[in-house]
Amino acid sequence: MTQASVVLALVVVTALAFDFTNGFHDTANAMATTIATKALKPKTAVALSGILNLVGAFLSVQVALTVTNAVVKIQNSNGTPKESLVSDGGSALLLIILAGLVGGIVWNLLTWLLGLPSSSSHALFGGLIGATIAGLGWAGVNWNGDGSKLDGVVGKVLLPAVLSPVIAGVVALVGTWIIHRITAGLAARHTDQGFKWGQIGSASLVSLAHGTNDAQKTMGVITLALIASGDWTDTKNIPFWVKVACALAIALGTYLGGWRIIRTLGKGLVDIAPAQGMAAQSSSAAVILASSHLGFALSTTHVATGSVLGSGLGRPGAQVRWRVAGRMITAWLITLPAAGLVGAAMWGVGHLVGGLAGALVVFAVLVAASLAVWFRSRRTPIGSHNVNDDWEPVAPPAAPADEPARVPVTAAHGGV
Repeated sequence: MTQASVVLALVVVTALAFDFTNGFHDTANAMATTIATKALKPKTAVALSGILNLVGAFLSVQVALTVTNAVVKIQNSNGTPKESLVSDGGSALLLIILAGLVGGIVWNLLTWLLGLPSSSSHALFGGLIGATIAGLGWAGVNWNGDGSKLDGVVGKVLLPAVLSPVIAGVVALVGTWIIHRITAGLAARHTDQGFKWGQIGSASLVSLAHGTNDAQKTMGVITLALIASGDWTDTKNIPFWVKVACALAIALGTYLGGWRIIRTLGKGLVDIAPAQGMAAQSSSAAVILASSHLGFALSTTHVATGSVLGSGLGRPGAQVRWRVAGRMITAWLITLPAAGLVGAAMWGVGHLVGGLAGALVVFAVLVAASLAVWFRSRRTPIGSHNVNDDWEPVAPPAAPADEPARVPVTAAHGGV
């Protein structure tokens, strides 16, 4: 096996690891409100979401092609890969991709540790952009596509990042307001069960949409790596084995749960009633599916969070926890630059060491960082057994002197 083949294998493994973290980081997008209203049991919800993510990954390749072509300038004017990026086994481009993936994974793990529903997509793009700028300069990033339309980073990533949560929030706000107007005067016991069934349907649609959008991002990254190594030359299609591997990785991550973020989105932002949950999830599904069809690599997390916030504003008397919302928005704003800095730093480390050794050092840093976050999270785990505990619980009674005090679950606690 050649040096380039080993580096390519590292990139593929790291990309699938990112896809896995994308799955458990974003399970909350589809199932947080369904779990919060008890429309589904927690483990049933994540199992259903995992299956539908698997199916959704095969429905389209538009977003995958966006990732392959919209970040790094890999093509000549005639559509063929640039020789400067694919010569020598594509080692320069492979290191950029590896470093960018590490930037995305590290940010995913840190925000998961804090229970913040930040964007896995923007973490990925931020890492890739940072590594590309470090390796190729600002001109190496495909900012505006061919210049005739906004089809590069600006049009396919940045604009959807700004517009999608606003659109989803407005749709959810209006939908929630209409639902409450229609059902005004009816006792909740007569409507809640119907809305819970509606939640199951809308949550399933969001899960399908998530697979259609997010699994494809990793497909695009792996395809980009295959182009770099010379093992693939078609910038308009994705290898079938890449589709299968990415679909399985995101489905497995989704099934794992991501309970910390489910708790924040389901219990920490607003107090969710079944009608709100159905409106929020229906809004999310509509925006994500429309964007996937157009090839926009938006953040499903931003869409889902915007929908939940909109549903809270649309429900009369609902309480929105603006401090939690502020933490989320802050995470949104710094995701791209933070992941970009990590990606650039990882490229610097790999380039400084050089060759295969540099790629192995970067991979070793990722493993060490991942283990550190995991062990830190085990101090106060959250799982299906306590994900629905009160967000701000009443302080427990004092424990007898010979018994340890019971620590209540708070926003800072977490598990997978």
